[in-house]
Amino acid sequence: MANTNTMTIRVRLGAGLAPAAGNPRLAVTLVADATVADLVAHLREQYPTLTSKLNIAIPMVSGRHASPSQPLAEGQEVALLLPVAGGK
Repeated sequence: MANTNTMTIRVRLGAGLAPAAGNPRLAVTLVADATVADLVAHLREQYPTLTSKLNIAIPMVSGRHASPSQPLAEGQEVALLLPVAGGK
């Protein structure tokens, strides 16, 4: 029986983040009312090698930029992508 006080979030790490974590996809267990900021804080704690890159990572939920205060829901996927610069 699942614990109703926690939820599992799927995390997809972009190319610039995945090597530091050792895996492009993670499953993270958080408290039931967690936000994007809580997820990022958890990742900083569990994967210290990601800390500097998480400072600039862009969180995406359902294909849209997510604010740090955005609440998360059981089973949601959060993509963390690094900004890309380019052009002439």
